Amino acid sequence: MKMEIGAEIRELNLSYLMLAQQMLRADRPDAMFKLGVGADVAELIENLSPAQILRMASSDMMLCRFRFDDTVLLNLMSNHGRDSASSRIHAAILAAGQPVERLS
Repeated sequence: MKMEIGAEIRELNLSYLMLAQQMLRADRPDAMFKLGVGADVAELIENLSPAQILRMASSDMMLCRFRFDDTVLLNLMSNHGRDSASSRIHAAILAAGQPVERLS
């Protein structure tokens, strides 16, 4: 079981890094907002070589993290009620006010 989880985490890491890089190259400001990263992290991800992505992804520690630790934001994101469009807009507004990931 532990080995399976490690493999799943590595697969998630690879998917995340490849998607993040693709998003950043397509529309950097939008991707930075959606990923919750600052310019320094965005530049680092954007400039990773395929070999670097594979090396980073091979870690058994998750590289992405769950940003939505605010109860109100989490409830808005998981709301499947009648007014889901306004819930998503409200959630985006709240997410925009959260700090972004930066290198230290």
